Amino acid sequence: MTALDFRPAPGAAPLPRMVAAQAGAEIRAILRNGEQLLLTMIIPVLLLVGFAKAPLLNVPGARVDFVAPGVLALAVMSTAFTGQAIATGFERRYGVLKRLGATPLSRPGLLLAKTVAVLAVEALQVAVLSVVALVLGWVPHGNPVWALLLLLLGTAAFSGLGLLMAGTLRAEATLAGANLVYLVLLGLGGVVFPLSVYPEAFRPVLEALPIGALTTGLRAVLAEGSGFPLGPACVLAIWAAVALGLASRTFRWE
Repeated sequence: MTALDFRPAPGAAPLPRMVAAQAGAEIRAILRNGEQLLLTMIIPVLLLVGFAKAPLLNVPGARVDFVAPGVLALAVMSTAFTGQAIATGFERRYGVLKRLGATPLSRPGLLLAKTVAVLAVEALQVAVLSVVALVLGWVPHGNPVWALLLLLLGTAAFSGLGLLMAGTLRAEATLAGANLVYLVLLGLGGVVFPLSVYPEAFRPVLEALPIGALTTGLRAVLAEGSGFPLGPACVLAIWAAVALGLASRTFRWE
């Protein structure tokens, strides 16, 4: 009869299990935080309902068809950029990242877990906002695959910018800067007002911003039913490559 071996066998869990556990913790932290919930859910829903119902916009067709793609872009920015920058900045300040770096979960694993958490929260945002927009009478057009690709490119671009800010600035500066950028891009990025209302000389600059490219691309697909918007996609890809490249070189974990 073989004797039972009760000796402990310490060792790290498989990487997928560690990433899933950390991603779950990240998601719970986002959804339990009042400021995060305000940014990710409440503000986008209020903007969607308010600008779809109130006669504040003079756009061709139904107002909700114009507003819905812009609010989807805003949801991506609020989670991938603003929320992630603030949370990561304070995690770095309080030594959370340093302590996590000492666990079996590697730094690439931690970044992967954060990415999974951002994508999961965005999926929830898109689902909620889409249901609200459909109730308001939204009729989306175009290929949803193109819209999904634009959302992923936008996530990469905004995540890179958020990590770049969180990894180089003090937590207080990140908090102020991320909220300021959020408000500026909300007003200038074509989220609820068309870029055509701004002076013609400024439009190329606004269209070259990641939020401007994302709103333009999503409206081209979901409101106009066009094919793949190559121009906005290229703008987002460039922002993603530059921001993620700089973030990987300059990010400080302590």
